[in-house]
Amino acid sequence: MSSKIITCERAQNLSIVKTLASFGHFPTRTTEKEAWFLSPLRSETQASFKVSLVLNKWYDHGTGRGGNGLDLIVAIKKCSVKQALELLNKEKDFFFFQQPILKKPTSSEIEILDVKPIQHQALKQYLDARMISIQAAKRYCKEVTYCIRGKSYFSIGLQNKEGGWELRNKYFKISSSPKSYTYLKNNADRLIIMEGMFDLLSMAELFPEALKNSDVIVLNSLSFLEPMSELFENYKEVDLYLDQDESGRMHSKELTDRYSNVKDKSECYIGYKDLNEQLISIRKEKELSNKI
Repeated sequence: MSSKIITCERAQNLSIVKTLASFGHFPTRTTEKEAWFLSPLRSETQASFKVSLVLNKWYDHGTGRGGNGLDLIVAIKKCSVKQALELLNKEKDFFFFQQPILKKPTSSEIEILDVKPIQHQALKQYLDARMISIQAAKRYCKEVTYCIRGKSYFSIGLQNKEGGWELRNKYFKISSSPKSYTYLKNNADRLIIMEGMFDLLSMAELFPEALKNSDVIVLNSLSFLEPMSELFENYKEVDLYLDQDESGRMHSKELTDRYSNVKDKSECYIGYKDLNEQLISIRKEKELSNKI
């Protein structure tokens, strides 16, 4: 992120969509020329806040207000232009985190800058979309700020046993070096194995007691399944929660055939690709039934 002072003119030209994302607001629908949001200025259930992607201007049909990026920050924060500029210059990364990565970086290109408890509103919004509570996310993950080719970004991070990070936000899914699996030890005689970060967080929502009473491995890549299988002999039971896709089913069958203590637990989310897809479905059905 450049240290260049954000002037009034530069602030007026802030990307409206990126500014809204920085506050945790994302479009409900998008066309080639415009994006529609639930208004960040008031409560509503039907999106009536329009952003012109051609003109980079916003208009709130409910209030009749509109304008540029600086106007939007003034409206959301209910502050003066001077205060908005002070905020922009103090919290540059807050408003500019979403610069696109045009080419996926290698893990060695990612430099970790800061690790702290999850607090950014955009990350909370992302967790909410995946039906993960902030309490569950904070238990296992961190907010990680990192640099790629001179630009800073931030994501939800799950650390692996070698100190590297799995990094996820609404826009990016990448890993820092060194790449490995995540091993959570609770001195248990049962081992739970999952593929990714959101399998872990979904299990924390769906089966929290199972996590507390088990050791857990998050593979972060199926390529680690074979080398870590030497650990199986240390456990009375090994439960597999792999994706319900061709690769996941193949690995599950191979391991259950080879080891007597390995159990395929994918029947717990039959009909869904993984635990997170099941969790989202359950929570949406519950929300719908509560509205009826």
